[in-house]
Amino acid sequence: MTRTAPLTTDDLTASAPVHSPAVGAEWWRDAVIYQVYPRSFADGNGDGIGDLPGVTAKLDHLKQLGVDAVWLSPFYRSPQKDAGYDVADYRDIDPLFGTLADFDEMLAGAHERGLKIIVDLVPNHSSDQHVWFQEALAAAPGSAERERYMFRDGRGPAGEEPPNNWQSIFGGPAWTRLAPREDDGERGPQWYLHLFDSTQPDLNWENPEVRAEFEDVLRFWLDRGVDGFRVDVAHGMVKAPGLPDWDGKAAMVEGTVEGPTDPAAPEDGSTGAGNNGPMFDQDGVHDIYRAWHRVLAEYDGDRCLVAEAWVEPLSRLARYVRSDEMHQAFNFSFLTTPWDAATMRTVVNASLRTMESVGAPTTWVLSNHDVVRHTSRFGLAEIGGRQLNGIGANDPQPDAELGLRRARAATLLMLGLPGSAYLYQGEELGLPDHTALPDEVRQDPSFFRTGGAEPGRDGCRVPLPWVGGAPGNGFGPTGKTWLPQPDVYADLAADRQYGVAGSTYELYRTALGLRRAEKLGTSTLAWVDALSADADVVAFQVAGVVVLANLATTALTLPADAEVLVASGDLVDGALPGNTTAWLRA
Repeated sequence: MTRTAPLTTDDLTASAPVHSPAVGAEWWRDAVIYQVYPRSFADGNGDGIGDLPGVTAKLDHLKQLGVDAVWLSPFYRSPQKDAGYDVADYRDIDPLFGTLADFDEMLAGAHERGLKIIVDLVPNHSSDQHVWFQEALAAAPGSAERERYMFRDGRGPAGEEPPNNWQSIFGGPAWTRLAPREDDGERGPQWYLHLFDSTQPDLNWENPEVRAEFEDVLRFWLDRGVDGFRVDVAHGMVKAPGLPDWDGKAAMVEGTVEGPTDPAAPEDGSTGAGNNGPMFDQDGVHDIYRAWHRVLAEYDGDRCLVAEAWVEPLSRLARYVRSDEMHQAFNFSFLTTPWDAATMRTVVNASLRTMESVGAPTTWVLSNHDVVRHTSRFGLAEIGGRQLNGIGANDPQPDAELGLRRARAATLLMLGLPGSAYLYQGEELGLPDHTALPDEVRQDPSFFRTGGAEPGRDGCRVPLPWVGGAPGNGFGPTGKTWLPQPDVYADLAADRQYGVAGSTYELYRTALGLRRAEKLGTSTLAWVDALSADADVVAFQVAGVVVLANLATTALTLPADAEVLVASGDLVDGALPGNTTAWLRA
């Protein structure tokens, strides 16, 4: 049904809670964590690329915004073939971003401001410039050096065919054959596996040497004082025995989607965001995370592990956050939920109940460095499917006004949910994707490996605007930016939103302050009875606050005696407009 009559205070009465918060006082259970993509956050030295000194210079922005922690995408030594997700040295900083001393200064500055720091870890693959892979290339087939990676003989009489039919997530075959050499044997040069770019060879996680190396990497950064790790492709490190052929394709990983999201979500909360196949979500990954859990337990301060695991149904995802494994897992079922009230309720219910069953907090996320920003995504007529992968200049373009309106409403809904929330840099400014980037400036390997069929993820990685109208909108001291900014970034720059009533920045700051003051992150959720089946409204109560999201295009009249704590858009004559969310105290 769809409600048309004005709401009364009685209409906002909630039923019994649908879950009980997991027991525990660890900081990460209800933290709001802000993702910094270093090359696009702030440039400290003027080369047009963001760096660690740039992050340090903007820590006050994050403190004033009201987040609890910062997750930094990779800053390690790297040839930058995949924007740092091709790591050549896990224990050093790439000169592009600074030095270890710069990292230590940034970490100390964050801790002085009460901000935790989570660093990215990329364990599924290394760069082909990593010393281990270079040693493997120089060594013979069957050597200890090659056993660190997934080298295999090819199929066919002379090994001329790949070992199996797997395809790279970035397009093209997942195998590359080495150049011929004298000691190859009768079957010729071996092949190596790379689920991503050919410059990112997959490590062999059946090898004890690999496991020991990464436990040492964990300790290196824990000893420096980091508060946790976000684990890239956490579901992909162990492959099925024998590496069997597979006729399917990865449903979603690193923002790659096949097929539209089904608006009729099943009761388990699935929305088409998971992978399957012999290269993903194998049971063996859980032994790795139990070992890592033990490493983190050696340190004080409630250090945490966060899984980037595109896994469905949610019951499979929950296995990653059992009490002796990781602490959080990204909720991509929520990220991929369409603008549909029934589906949202189903995903929220399933998320809370499933994670509660293993004593873990639910996480919520709407944007990150791998998907189209939700400000642009929600401005499309069709939400989900290919639109998560990137938007090109020749694709249908988002409705900017509608997208921002829905994005603000979705964020306010998300921040009212119990658990932990993740924000992506710039979403507090309402930034859209750059949807008209020229092909000649694109850098994402998925664009090149698909021959331009996929626009790639560059559109969500454009450098942030700090000072509207300044060269490069204040990204750095010279005005250079490694990707061009769209014209609209000038009006959305941070300095043009600070202290401005109704700005997206002030909406985020107000909501985050209320979320902390009202303790929404650690409270129970109960659905508002009168609206629990409404086709256009999502309404729930958390800690005495009613979160009311109107997903329709028509206004919803609020009770005259309800106190509006915050709203994603202006009310009109006491009514909540369509595509708007409000927090009320009734």
